[in-house]
Amino acid sequence: MTQIFRNPLPFIVGFLTVLLETVAGLPADAAPSPVTAALASAQPAEHVILFVLEGLDQESLKSGAMPTLSKLVRGGAVTWSASGVNPALRLPTMASVVTGMPVEKHGITWNFFELSRGYPRAPSLFDYLDLSGGRDSAIFYMDESLYQLARPEPYTDYQLCGALRPECTSGKLVVYIQQYFQKAASGHGYGHAILALPHLLVVHLPEAGRAGVAHGWNSKAYRDGLRAVDTAIHSVLDIFKQYKLSDRTTVVVTALSGKGTNPGSETPTTDPPVVPWIVSGVGIKPGQVIRQPVSIIDTGATVMRILGLETHTEWDSKVVEEIFLTNAVASAPHPTTKP
Repeated sequence: MTQIFRNPLPFIVGFLTVLLETVAGLPADAAPSPVTAALASAQPAEHVILFVLEGLDQESLKSGAMPTLSKLVRGGAVTWSASGVNPALRLPTMASVVTGMPVEKHGITWNFFELSRGYPRAPSLFDYLDLSGGRDSAIFYMDESLYQLARPEPYTDYQLCGALRPECTSGKLVVYIQQYFQKAASGHGYGHAILALPHLLVVHLPEAGRAGVAHGWNSKAYRDGLRAVDTAIHSVLDIFKQYKLSDRTTVVVTALSGKGTNPGSETPTTDPPVVPWIVSGVGIKPGQVIRQPVSIIDTGATVMRILGLETHTEWDSKVVEEIFLTNAVASAPHPTTKP
C-alpha cells in the first residue's frame, strides 16, 4: 500500500537550515549549526523493527551472549523496568502490545488459539498505521497461540510457526524474513498483500525464554537461547543494511516476560512482570536512561511517533516522549552572528 500523506519534515528542515545560515551569516559549506544538526538527526524514521523477546532482563546481558542487543542498549534509550500486563501470559500480553490496551479492555484472557473466538475486535497498531499514513506491516510470530491476532488485512502480512514444529527456530524465522524481503522487493509479491518493503516489521523471538523454562535459567541451554536470539537480531539488522534501510530505521526491543517466568503457562501469574524496553536508531537519543514510567502497552503509540504519525485514538498507549532527539532541539544553542 502506498503512503497516503507525504512527510513534510524534510522540507521544513531544509527551509530552517537555509534560514539559520542566512541569519547567522554562515557560508553554505560551513559546518552545520547545533540547531540544524539536531533538526536533521531528528527526522522521523521510515521503518521500524519491533523485536519481541521472552525471558529477558538486564541480567541476561551480563553473560556476554547478546553483543548485538548490548550495542543497541548503548546506542539508544532504555528502561529495564517497563511494566507488563496481568495476566502475564503470551497471548494476552502480545494482544496488549498490538492493541495498545490493557487486558480488561481488549478482552483476551486465554493463552491458546481458539478459532471460535475469532479475532480481536479492538483496532490494532497495524490498523492505526494504515489509517494515519498508509503504512504497511509484516509480522513474524513464533507461537501457535498468536494465530488469534493474525487478522487478515490488506496492509498486513503474517507468517507464523511455533513450538509444535521443531524446525521453527530463531534462525529459521530469519530465513523466512530474508525470503519475504527478496520477494517483496521484487515487485511481484509473495503470495501476500504487500508488494513493497514493510514500514513496520514485527519479529517474535521466544527461544531463550523457552529454553529457560525447559532447562533452567542458569543453564547452558538458556545461554545458547540468548545467543540464538541475538544472532537473529543481528541477521535482521543485516537484512536492513543489505537493502540500504539502516539509516532510515529505528529498532524497538521489548519482552513478553522477564527471566524466571513462563508466558506460555496455562496458569497466569498474579503480578505483571517487569520487562526491558529499548529503542535505538534514527531520531532516538543515544545513551538515554528512560526516567518516566513505561508500560509495554506504550509500544504502539511510540512506534507511531517514531514514524512521524499522530495518534488520534482513545487507546491506553502513550508516547514515551523523552527518548526523542526532537526534545533536545529547543535547548540547542542558537548560532551567533559574526561581528
